[in-house]
Amino acid sequence: MALPSPFSPEPTYTHGQEARTAVLLCNLGTPDAPTTPAVRRYLAEFLSDHRVVEIPRLLWLLILHGIILRLRPAKSAAKYASIWTPQGSPLKVWTEKQATLLQDALAQRKHHVTVRWAMRYGSTNIPSQLSALKAEGVTRVLVVPAYPQYSATTTASVWDAVYAWGQRTRSIPELRFVNHYHDHPAYIAALAASVQRHWQAHGRPDQLVMSFHGVPERTLHLGDIYHCECFKTARLLAEALGLPKDAFKVTFQSRLGRAKWLEPYTEPTLIAMGQAGVGRVDVVCPGFTSDCLETLEEINMEAREAFLHAGGKAFHYIPCLNDDPEWITALCSMAETHLSGWPTQTPQDPAQRDAARTAALALGATQ
Repeated sequence: MALPSPFSPEPTYTHGQEARTAVLLCNLGTPDAPTTPAVRRYLAEFLSDHRVVEIPRLLWLLILHGIILRLRPAKSAAKYASIWTPQGSPLKVWTEKQATLLQDALAQRKHHVTVRWAMRYGSTNIPSQLSALKAEGVTRVLVVPAYPQYSATTTASVWDAVYAWGQRTRSIPELRFVNHYHDHPAYIAALAASVQRHWQAHGRPDQLVMSFHGVPERTLHLGDIYHCECFKTARLLAEALGLPKDAFKVTFQSRLGRAKWLEPYTEPTLIAMGQAGVGRVDVVCPGFTSDCLETLEEINMEAREAFLHAGGKAFHYIPCLNDDPEWITALCSMAETHLSGWPTQTPQDPAQRDAARTAALALGATQ
């Protein structure tokens, strides 16, 4: 009696099959709809990831399913509804558009690659996209997270999803990963240009606040480099903008639970600034490359209201890079660097391509 195979069925491999390369742009994820059931499904997957919540699993699952998933989805669904677009979730819309523009940019540089997008949680997830690429004959994949700063809670979780897919796959494509680009000159230049354009159109603020997504403080003490990379991004951005140290602040947003997270916290900082008489603040979120719930609702709605209610006179949110041409160029340059050594620039002449394929087939027949 044959034992069941632990591997998923795979497309038939043919000797001499042309090697194909893909780039997979990975973002966090989003509910399928701004409804309580959809948000509950999304949060159940997201908050079940041991990378995201690092407390004893049994205790956390009791809290998650006994309390959080009973109370939080309805409130979160209302927040998602406030930023939802006719095309769907902003995070999905922007990530999909970035993948399309990245493919175009790489093609302009004569790279013959397939660019796809995937989410770590929710629909269009990483395993499904990797399987689809493999079914199309892709043999090399560059995985690019949408997170400029490395964190075990985000970047490492992407690797977990890729490795888990690999455990179920017999013939694994050659893989490369981009860990971070928090200090990449092209990324910093794109950030600085976006801020400068906003200032050219609206004038300069009294203070610039750079708000990054928060993580529990204990992750820093356990060796996570996220905190340091956020501050390096902020320092390089301030230098590119010519800002003195007293003209900007670095803060952290999106706390969950009662544990101490990285400080200073964004909203309390903005409240204190309003109370202290700061007239105008501009807020930019360099840890996000696509606008999403955390930027459009938490910052541009909740934080705005908190600052103005505390006495502030003007609040400007500077959008994420989204489909900014300088950001797409930066993303293309980073991908191109990591693709180095892979033969992505295929022969353009049909006769050359046929000759190369014939030679590959002949080589396969002799093995």
